[in-house]
Amino acid sequence: MNFGFIGVGAALAIAAIGSAFGAGSAGMSAVGAWKKCYVQNRPAPFMLVAFVGAPLTQTIYGFILMGRLRAAAEAGSADPWLLLTIGVLGGMAMGFSAWFQGRAGAVASDALGETGKGFGNYILVLGLVETVALFVMVFMLGLL
Repeated sequence: MNFGFIGVGAALAIAAIGSAFGAGSAGMSAVGAWKKCYVQNRPAPFMLVAFVGAPLTQTIYGFILMGRLRAAAEAGSADPWLLLTIGVLGGMAMGFSAWFQGRAGAVASDALGETGKGFGNYILVLGLVETVALFVMVFMLGLL
């Protein structure tokens, strides 16, 4: 068996785990922010959903990386150790990006829910955290 296929699965699985942690963190905070709005008889900002959903894109990046790793593994054009390393480390980097993007989204949810202001600034921060995952995906694809 080619142990490089472990890296193929790891790219998606680890990125998706980070997405779950990130979306879960942001989701819990969004629910709390909405609750505060309801208690104070204020409109609850629907845009908090953007903060909750932001970490999910890292799963897509993991899927893209997985596909390229799989193609390289099936073609036998890459060393199995390279495939394993790229899959595990790439998945971890994208997963951590998603997790911390969700944490930033959680704080943004609380701030927007309380003040109703700053949505553009908060999205900008989430975009910067997202950039880490994009860079990792592109650079790891370059190693193949």
